[in-house]
Amino acid sequence: MTTLETISKIRNIGIVAHIDAGKTTTTERILYYTGKAYKMGEVHEGTAVMDWMVQEQERGITITSAATKCHWRDCDINIIDTPGHVDFTAEVERSLRVLDGAVVVFCAVAGVQPQSETVWRQANRYKVPRVAFVNKMDRTGASFERVVQQIADRLGSKPLPIVLPVGAEENFVGHIDLLTMKEYLWDEESQKKLGAEFKTIDVAVEYLEKAKAARDAMIETLSAYNDEILELYLEEKEISLELLQKTLRQATIENKIVPVLCGSSLRNKGVQNLLDAVTWYLPSPLDIPPTVAYLPETHEEVAITVDPAGEFAALVFKIATDPHVGKLAYLRIYSGSIESGKVVYNLTRDGRKERIGRLLQMHANQRQDLPAASAGDIVAAVGLKNIGTGDTLASSTGRPTLEKITFPETVISVAIEPKTQGDLSRLTEVLEALMNEDPTFKAKIDSETGETLISGMGELHLEVIVDRIIREFNVRASVGKPQVAYKEGITASGKGESLYEKQIGGKNQYAQVVIVVEPLERGQGFKFANKLAKGTLPAQFVAAIEKGCQDAMNDGILAGFPVVDVMATLTSAMFRETESNEIAFKIATYEAMKAAMRNARPVLLEPFMKVEIETPEGYVGDIIGNMNSRRGKVINMEMREDIRVIDCHAPLSDMFGYSTQLRSLSQGRATFTMELLHYDEAPKSVTERILGAFGYNQAPQQMMAGDN
Repeated sequence: MTTLETISKIRNIGIVAHIDAGKTTTTERILYYTGKAYKMGEVHEGTAVMDWMVQEQERGITITSAATKCHWRDCDINIIDTPGHVDFTAEVERSLRVLDGAVVVFCAVAGVQPQSETVWRQANRYKVPRVAFVNKMDRTGASFERVVQQIADRLGSKPLPIVLPVGAEENFVGHIDLLTMKEYLWDEESQKKLGAEFKTIDVAVEYLEKAKAARDAMIETLSAYNDEILELYLEEKEISLELLQKTLRQATIENKIVPVLCGSSLRNKGVQNLLDAVTWYLPSPLDIPPTVAYLPETHEEVAITVDPAGEFAALVFKIATDPHVGKLAYLRIYSGSIESGKVVYNLTRDGRKERIGRLLQMHANQRQDLPAASAGDIVAAVGLKNIGTGDTLASSTGRPTLEKITFPETVISVAIEPKTQGDLSRLTEVLEALMNEDPTFKAKIDSETGETLISGMGELHLEVIVDRIIREFNVRASVGKPQVAYKEGITASGKGESLYEKQIGGKNQYAQVVIVVEPLERGQGFKFANKLAKGTLPAQFVAAIEKGCQDAMNDGILAGFPVVDVMATLTSAMFRETESNEIAFKIATYEAMKAAMRNARPVLLEPFMKVEIETPEGYVGDIIGNMNSRRGKVINMEMREDIRVIDCHAPLSDMFGYSTQLRSLSQGRATFTMELLHYDEAPKSVTERILGAFGYNQAPQQMMAGDN
């Protein structure tokens, strides 16, 4: 039977970072030292346990978040190793939503990089306590102090170093623990034993003064969170290790500070101390605030506390297709307990009844059957049929629904065409399964061309999806060139009216609607207001009008792209008792909304990307010249050691093939990362080109005046 004592020994953590900071390597070392893996896997050799997909092993990157469980210092640690590439940021988003703590890995040379900032913001949004690990301390140009300063300056956080590195670059041998004032050293002999053994000695004389100053700074920071430490510090009395650790843990859990450690995962140095920090300073499920849920009728907030004997409540945070067991639903259990074979209810899908066939403890792509699971656990369930990411499972209907996970919008699409009729029916199934797995992957059939379009977060995202469709699911298909996911917007207010009066099957149909539209700020989506006097129109007709507005926006007005950021106001409507119905109002509204948007000076919106380029100084001129030719704007430039970092904003449509060109401009020495910044108005030349490609030969201004 699971008790609160057992739950207090659980740590649900994620390992997150920018691409190439060493997350997966760190996770592999953790699995080795905790006895979960008998040999160390290496990312560069394609043998990492957590990178089990063929596509991950070939590219040397993490694509899907892999879950595993290990044991250290009397604690059960559930670890999720997440991707670092911005195209797979949704994997990080859904992992952070269900985790209690995170280890953020930074490269000691590159410091805080763009995806580090994205991950940090995601962790802030979910209020996830963090421990920072400065990795690659053995690399040329490594600087522990610089990374700590960047965490403070760029991430607006309060980093607290609890170790001091001993040596740097090729001379890095370990660190000084500022709480115990002991040196932890990994020598050449320990390297032969894969870092499993290390020496603990008193602080060497040459480091003593620096270590004492760093310890004083640490105690001074902690004294702000504990009066007892403050008193002892002012009286220059000895402060116990227990008191320091207790205060450090509390301040970390409350997100007031971020303990910072250092090491070199590839060289097997410092990972054991990171594991200690996870067990000592990161929260158990009992230490975090209760989870927010919403009552079904009133949408009132209620708190779900961790209680293994309470009502069962779990969030599905990931769906995966396993070739051996079928559909896997990853669950984070917030309350109650569940056993294999039990019935649960999917509250997100109208209380649909489901049976849990098997419960599994996942270890990357391997699994172990579990008889039962309780509050605080992260497990996978088999046998759930109609299930999706963000669904709430409960022991009965009418229970509060847990807060859903929100995901960014797709920005790029390609056309995919199956080779045979058999491939077509198989492709439909596969696309459905992949959309279930990945909420940032979308597939639809273009109503104009009949093509199947698949959309994702970037070129790499779609490349991996297509590779899986062809290789993993054995669908023979050809793929078109990537296309940008444009949107449309309006820049003025406009009015549209429509009278729908028809006879269908001998029955009269009637509806009259007047709609006024206004532009909203970018990112606001769609808002609807009903300005009719109360009781003028039955409620079901008002709901049909709102739905008609949304349908018109989804179909676009310039080239069929979805219209965004619009406020639609219903100013007038007429109905007839026996002739009006919801369908008539939906059709009338659709036409009125289209007319209103055509009269509101519509524009094409294109996605703009935030691009960060790291390059040696000698190539800066050519790179900036090339970026200007791609309609990019340089926003900021700074030096990091001997590397120049250039921040730019550029339209996605002009960034295709950029990685190849950047390599040729810099002899392969420059790198870049790119993520969605916002949607903005496309210039006239781009609008004309896009409309022409979609078969609209009129000048955009004619269309925008409503003449088409």
